[in-house]
Amino acid sequence: MNPRGPMTAAAVASLASLALLGGPAPATAADDDAAHADLMAAYSATQKYHSVERAVADGYTPMRGCIAREGEGAMGYHYVNEAHNNRTDPTRPAALMYEKDADGVLRLVGVEWFVEDADQDMATDGDRPVMFGQPFLGPSSGVEAGVKVHYDLHVWLHKPNPKGMFHEWNPEVRCP
Repeated sequence: MNPRGPMTAAAVASLASLALLGGPAPATAADDDAAHADLMAAYSATQKYHSVERAVADGYTPMRGCIAREGEGAMGYHYVNEAHNNRTDPTRPAALMYEKDADGVLRLVGVEWFVEDADQDMATDGDRPVMFGQPFLGPSSGVEAGVKVHYDLHVWLHKPNPKGMFHEWNPEVRCP
């Protein structure tokens, strides 16, 4: 098996436990259990998207090229399903993030949720969503024309991120 391929459910469970300990503390053990269960649901629901063809068949379309930031790492290539925007359903991420392996094959590395800011005011954040016990980043301006002020949450379910499961950039992801 490719050591950089998909993680096992046990590995996700282990990472999820560590990620939840390092983030904002959930209010109760029940919240921690719910966040862990939601992470496992997200992992299970997105396993099928190791096949880009399956992602496209399910309505995900490629966004612009590989997204990277000097000194931070990358997010990779985004495939977006706008029908999943503004949802906090762990089984329906708005975007799938891929990187190209040495052979040029796209490999699923992470997922992202995207929720528009209700008042479109970057100075307020009273509607900041939370998933997996983690507050979304933002509000942020859109990176593409027509993208509204929004919140987003990146989750590195399919490739570990040394900066943390919920960190925006992954230094282990590379753009060509």
